[in-house]
Amino acid sequence: MTKAEFVDQVAKSTKTVNLSKKAASELIDNVFDALAKAIKKDGRFSYPGFGTFTVKRRAARKGRNPRTGAEIRIKASKTVGFKPAPSLKKTL
Repeated sequence: MTKAEFVDQVAKSTKTVNLSKKAASELIDNVFDALAKAIKKDGRFSYPGFGTFTVKRRAARKGRNPRTGAEIRIKASKTVGFKPAPSLKKTL
């Protein structure tokens, strides 16, 4: 699903409020901004019935350049992991 399709879906699914596509897009952008800030601040964001986003650390490791086969060092990094809630997992 693309962002445009997601915005269309949210705009169409609001029953009590007549939400335009522009307003739905702003709302979605604000929700994801708040989500990103919460993950950065606390290292974790949980939404009941959906799942939990957590910051995961990747250790430094050795890898290979696929073109030359030369060994390279990959720096340690952070990424975001997601663990779905059991109720979401059941529906998949």
